Amino acid sequence: MAGEGEKKAVLEMVQADGADEGCVTFVLHDEDHTLGNSLRYMIMKNVDVEFCGYTITHPSESKINFRIQTRGGVPATEPLRRGLNELNDVCQHVLNTFQAKVNKFKEGQEKPME
Repeated sequence: MAGEGEKKAVLEMVQADGADEGCVTFVLHDEDHTLGNSLRYMIMKNVDVEFCGYTITHPSESKINFRIQTRGGVPATEPLRRGLNELNDVCQHVLNTFQAKVNKFKEGQEKPME
């Protein structure tokens, strides 16, 4: 356990002995289905990914085991990084669109009614 003042790792890589770098389980701490399912969807769109899935270890623990298996010797870290970046882009687009609509609504509220 991390003592006071120590930061606990947010991401851990777990790899079986003798396994190649295209077959990795990532442990994401302080996460749940919200990130797990969204990230799984983004990663599965990658043609180099053979398998991607996640499990919640236990309902009382806030961590997920995220497994990625790739084709053609592609390291599993590449689709993970790409999936995180694409998910971030999607979230930023949703946030920008929402904020634009809120601003447009507020502008309409300030005009006096005729």
